[in-house]
Amino acid sequence: MVVVIVKKVHNIITNLLINIKQTPMAATLKDFLEECHTLGLVRLIVTSDAGVLEARVNIEKLFYAELPKGKYANMHSEHIEFHLNMDKITDVRFETGEAKRGNFTTYAVRFLDAEDKAQMSAFLQWGKPGEYAEGQVEAWSALKDKYGETWKPEPVESV
Repeated sequence: MVVVIVKKVHNIITNLLINIKQTPMAATLKDFLEECHTLGLVRLIVTSDAGVLEARVNIEKLFYAELPKGKYANMHSEHIEFHLNMDKITDVRFETGEAKRGNFTTYAVRFLDAEDKAQMSAFLQWGKPGEYAEGQVEAWSALKDKYGETWKPEPVESV
């Protein structure tokens, strides 16, 4: 009898945990970007039909502005100015892959538009191939666990 009750309680708790994990995170892209400092050094990549721009940065000291074209997340440093129209990002996707050079796992956060096209990607930056900073992969995994593999941000109402 006790074993049956314990099994039922275990099943109930397991189902609750599964449902919690599958519940999408209700937050804005602004909220998410504020948490990205935990990723440490990342390689931001923006691709157009004519070129690719990559920059190694820590996503921190963000500030926000509302302009006629949308609500922007901004970052200035000595080597880069960054402006992301948050209104254009409809999904955030966490992806792993295999490095193009070397045999190791890459960790990316893709910022996607309504057509599922990556408008920007943030890859965890490694030192030597496959060697990430301490806690970096765990921070990426924690964000993925919190927000889900693919997440739809709530609209940013005001900056």
